[in-house]
Amino acid sequence: MAAFFAIAPLFVYPVFLMKVMCFALFACAFNLLIGYVGLLSFGHAMFFGMAGYVSAHAAKVWGVTPELAILLGTFCSAVLGWVAGYLAIKRQGIYFAMITLALAQMVFFFALQAPFTGGEDGIQGVPRGNLFGIFDLSTAAGMYPVVLVIFLGGFLMIWRIVNSPFGQILKAIRENEPRALSLGYDTDRYKHVAFVLSATLAGLAGGTKALVFQLASLTDVHWSMSGEVVLMTLLGGLGTLFGPVVGAAVIVSMQNYLAQLGAWVTIVQGVIFVICVLAFRRGIVGEIANIIKKPL
Repeated sequence: MAAFFAIAPLFVYPVFLMKVMCFALFACAFNLLIGYVGLLSFGHAMFFGMAGYVSAHAAKVWGVTPELAILLGTFCSAVLGWVAGYLAIKRQGIYFAMITLALAQMVFFFALQAPFTGGEDGIQGVPRGNLFGIFDLSTAAGMYPVVLVIFLGGFLMIWRIVNSPFGQILKAIRENEPRALSLGYDTDRYKHVAFVLSATLAGLAGGTKALVFQLASLTDVHWSMSGEVVLMTLLGGLGTLFGPVVGAAVIVSMQNYLAQLGAWVTIVQGVIFVICVLAFRRGIVGEIANIIKKPL
C-alpha cells in the first residue's frame, strides 16, 4: 500500500490522492472503534471537523507552522474525545450511538455560531506554510509527502494497537463483554481509551484535510459526514485493516468522477451500493479475506 501511494501521483491527480488518504485515515480511526470494540458512533464527524477548524484557525490567524497546526487540531479532538467518551461509554447499543449523535449536533451548532469558525462561510484561504519553517507546502508536490507520512503513520499505529495485548482485550470486549468483565478487566476504561484513540486519529485526519484543501467548513462537522464514514467502513469491510482504505477510495472516487452526472449521481451511487451489499456482504476486503482465508 505504501508503494502504491508513493508512485500513484505519477498517474493520478495528487490532490485527489491526498483526499483519499485523509478520508481513509478517518475511516480507519472509525473502524478501530466499531470494528474492534463493537461501538457504533454516529458522531465521529465532530472530531474530524473540529480538528479542521482548530488547525485552520491556528495556521491562518495565529500563523503557526503546519505541523503545529495539525497537532493542535489533533489535541483538540483528543480532549473532545475524552469528554464525549466519558459521557457515552456508560451506555450501550443504540443509547451509546444516540448520545454520540447528540454530542455531535451540539458541536455542529457550536461551529455554526462560534465567531472563530466563520459560520456558514467557514475558514477559507488557510495557508499551508512551511513545514518546520523550512519546506514549502504551497504546491501539491510539497504537500503530498507530508500527507503520505501522516496517513501511513496513523495506519501503522492502528495496526500496532490491533495486534497488541491491548487490542486483544478490545476484541474480547467486542465478542463477549460480560466474560471480559468476569476475567477482571475494567471494560469501561478500555472502551474509553479506545474511544479517545479513535477520536485522536480522526482529528489527525481532519486537521490534515483542512490544510490540504486550505478550508474548514460545516460540511466536515455535519451529521452526514458521520454517516459517510460509516458507509466507507461497511463498504470496505468492518473489522479489517485495509477495508476502510478501500471503502474510502471507492466513495471518494464516486464523488469525484460521478459528479458530472448531476442529479443522477445519487441514483447511480444507490445502484452501486446495492450491488456491493449483495455481492460483498462482509465488505469488499472482508469477502476477499474470507476467500483467501487470511486476515487483511
